[in-house]
Amino acid sequence: MIEILVLLEVKDLENKEVFEKHIKKEGFIKVPNEEYVYTAQSSTTTFATKAYILEVFGKAMQKGNSTTSSLVFLLNETPYPNYTYDEKTKMFDLSESIAVDA
Repeated sequence: MIEILVLLEVKDLENKEVFEKHIKKEGFIKVPNEEYVYTAQSSTTTFATKAYILEVFGKAMQKGNSTTSSLVFLLNETPYPNYTYDEKTKMFDLSESIAVDA
């Protein structure tokens, strides 16, 4: 079983109720006393779980009518890179990483 923790930074969300309803319907539970933090469990592979997270939260952004968001998640305490919501494609895309010269 994979433990999931999803953290979002959301701006300009027009309909939080519809957003939250979609997230809950898809099996994510809001973490008490935290804004836009959700938990869940998955019995599929990490690849399938990652794809599912990006799909569910992308759809929630559409339903909640938001244009700006970024998302990070942990699978069994392993952090994954930051994703940003692309309003044109209506999907979360991997954020561009900034290379640091040593």
